[in-house]
Amino acid sequence: MVSSKAPTRRAFLGGLTTLLTATAAPYYANAAGFLRGAGDVRRVKLRSARTGESVDTIYWIEGEYIPEALKEINYFMRDWRRDEVISYDRRNIDIMAATLRLMDTEEPYHVVSGYRSPSTNAMLRQSNRGVAQNSYHMKGMAADLKLDSRSIHQMAKAAVACNAGGVGKYGRSNFVHMDCGPVRTWNR
Repeated sequence: MVSSKAPTRRAFLGGLTTLLTATAAPYYANAAGFLRGAGDVRRVKLRSARTGESVDTIYWIEGEYIPEALKEINYFMRDWRRDEVISYDRRNIDIMAATLRLMDTEEPYHVVSGYRSPSTNAMLRQSNRGVAQNSYHMKGMAADLKLDSRSIHQMAKAAVACNAGGVGKYGRSNFVHMDCGPVRTWNR
């Protein structure tokens, strides 16, 4: 007998877990679509070795961003060199959360770089050719991230599966760049 009943959230997540186990990096149409299908709560975990700070917050519930959580994320993602805070782009938070969820880990991201002021970006460009002149970091639309439990190849593959922005692998520096700009990839 075929049931006309819609699958439950538990059945959906069970099927998703099976899919994640069966494939190294599953494909989903985009980060926002993946998050919509994954439930009514979005969470992000971040840690910074530079500042010693960490964030573990639910920032979206039942279709609504939580202003207090976004404020906490904005502060965490600030240009720590200048202590400059801007409104960090929610789309990139969603990409980071979707990518973490795809990798099936509870580990927080190690944030190498979030928002960078134009002066910080210019300073970094003087010593590193890999720093873009018009970097999405200056718009609060990018993050450079690491995980202890996943390789940069695994991280990049999961981020690319979101099909929601730019993904760059930086092998020598051992981090993955994720941004909410145009969809594109690169390796350095």
